[in-house]
Amino acid sequence: MTTLIICLCILALFVVVIAIANIRIVPQAYAVVIERLGSYFTTWGNGLHLKIPFIDRYANTVSLKEQVADFPPQPVITKDNVTIQIDTVVYYCVTDPKLYTYGVENPISAIENLTATTLRNIIGDLELDATLTSRDDINSRMQKVLDEATDPWGIKVKRVELKNIMPPREIQEAMEKQMKAERERRAKILDAEGEKNSQILIAEGLKESTILKAEATKEARIKEAKGEAEAIKLVKQAEADSLELLNNAKPTTEVLQLKSYEAMVKVADGKSTKLIIPSELTNIANTTSVVKEIFKDNSPAKE
Repeated sequence: MTTLIICLCILALFVVVIAIANIRIVPQAYAVVIERLGSYFTTWGNGLHLKIPFIDRYANTVSLKEQVADFPPQPVITKDNVTIQIDTVVYYCVTDPKLYTYGVENPISAIENLTATTLRNIIGDLELDATLTSRDDINSRMQKVLDEATDPWGIKVKRVELKNIMPPREIQEAMEKQMKAERERRAKILDAEGEKNSQILIAEGLKESTILKAEATKEARIKEAKGEAEAIKLVKQAEADSLELLNNAKPTTEVLQLKSYEAMVKVADGKSTKLIIPSELTNIANTTSVVKEIFKDNSPAKE
């Protein structure tokens, strides 16, 4: 009886161990291909699964994430017979774990060989200059061809990128010389444009300066003329006022005689080389009488 209990315990323990060994938790973004008796049975997604021992087996564990395949440079000949080295990067993901497991023996190697063949076909129709300037077009054409070719393998090619295009050394040197000459030509054009703009700005500045100087001279002359006119007006007004005051004061003969002397002094201070003086001072008195009459005549009439 004791032996039977021990056997049952051992059997139960064996069953538990086997069950635990055949429990599988599949993580997110992974899939497990299961075979039963040597044939494809099912594909497990993420979660808890139990495999029947000795009947089922794990055929393959596949990542469903987007993956990157970086292939080494491949020699490619262009249409104008130039051999260049191109290395490519392929971004892909597995869409069908069953086809990925059973479709091709080595999927990555198959993609690499297919990429090299497609690249040679596309570049063979392009010249070197077109190859260097048509990366986007080459990428899209390669992505389309690879995506269609890898569908039976359960692979989706999302993007293809040409990482480097390396022409021969002598062609690189020729291209560098051409680029240098082009840069020098553009620099000369920019210098010429700058000099032209500078001369235009200088000419415009001189024009504005000349206009401003002319305006300033005009304003100065106008103000000077106005000042002279105002000064003449004030002098004439002062003379008129003095005559009016002298007339209103009713000057005597002696005052008029004194004014005559002052007038003679002013005449003597002038530039005249000859000065006529009356022979008799009484004539000056007569002259002053005449001046007095003139003052009376020039004075405004009283109402």
